[in-house]
Amino acid sequence: MSRMVYCQYLKREAEGLDRPPHPGELGQRIFDHISRDAWGEWLQRLALILNENRLSTADPESILLIEQHMLGFLFGEGELGGLPAGFIQPGMRK
Repeated sequence: MSRMVYCQYLKREAEGLDRPPHPGELGQRIFDHISRDAWGEWLQRLALILNENRLSTADPESILLIEQHMLGFLFGEGELGGLPAGFIQPGMRK
């Protein structure tokens, strides 16, 4: 049977992750409170954030910014987590 969590992103019970997806306390918090589906949505948003902001996961300053986006997206904390400023969905350009 799958591990179930009350997902703070989806606001409902859902299948949990198999292991913490990020190091440290933040990774454990995500493991305890974020579902597999919500994490998948975050990974899609992360790709967009990395590309739009030209961030590198090898850069410690970029990691801090990514974590701020992660907190905003998954937990609604802080000012980040939304779509990058000026981002226009593909097909929506005039």
